Amino acid sequence: MVKKEKGVKAEKLNWFMQMITLGDRFSWRDFYDRLKEGIVSFFIVFFGVLVSFGVEQKGGEFDDRTSNIENLVGLRDELKSMNIYTQEYRDQVEWISDMYKKQYLNWEEDNDTIFVVFDDEGRYAPMSFYTNRDPFDPPRVVYDAIKLDGTFRFLGPELGRRVNKTYDGTALKYIIENTASEEKTYIEDFENRIKNKWVFDIKLIQTEKSQFWIDNRRYIQKDKYIKYNLLKRIELWEQIMGQLEEYTLALDDNIKYLDSVITDKEKEYTLVYWVFRPHDFY
Repeated sequence: MVKKEKGVKAEKLNWFMQMITLGDRFSWRDFYDRLKEGIVSFFIVFFGVLVSFGVEQKGGEFDDRTSNIENLVGLRDELKSMNIYTQEYRDQVEWISDMYKKQYLNWEEDNDTIFVVFDDEGRYAPMSFYTNRDPFDPPRVVYDAIKLDGTFRFLGPELGRRVNKTYDGTALKYIIENTASEEKTYIEDFENRIKNKWVFDIKLIQTEKSQFWIDNRRYIQKDKYIKYNLLKRIELWEQIMGQLEEYTLALDDNIKYLDSVITDKEKEYTLVYWVFRPHDFY
């Protein structure tokens, strides 16, 4: 028995039907089967490409998140280093200020050794080191690196504002200015006084030696300009100490804030690059 072939011969179809016909016969069932197969293949390819783009995008976000956490930890650690540096710097300023306060209070005493301090290691004249200065220069390598590579925007507005204020704010600029240019002014006035006045009245200028301050004690005591210069520099040191205390409080607060942000970030977990936060499930 000869099996009857299904469908219509292609030559009996119009030009459009011939275009969509595969083989020498057209069958609606075969057409719909091929159409369904084509649609399924299209969606498989489409969603495959869509998912691959999504994974790639999430992969980039995952890398940004990892880098962001590393930046936060680096900033937090640098703020801690800044805090230690600031406290040590303040202790140093306080020690220097107290030493010169004693010098100022003893200025009028009738004693050849009022300008000299004696300790277990020998003797020294505080005014011998009067031209020394140490401008405030806290660490800022991590902050500058983040600004340079352009990832500062990932920190968030509130954290960005806090960090920017800490590193480039007015409070820090005043401290740097006072410990650099302002102190330099008093030092230059002191040096100019020696060059323009002392060199004409004192036979040998050796301010670095403690004996010089003993031999010329009476002359130096009469120089009210130097005494006034010392007073103004002591007042500057007291101002600097107050600024450093306020800056330390700001550092403490920002370190705590960074700790909380890092803790929240570390609580997040990922699944195939998707980030889930604990509050997403509430």
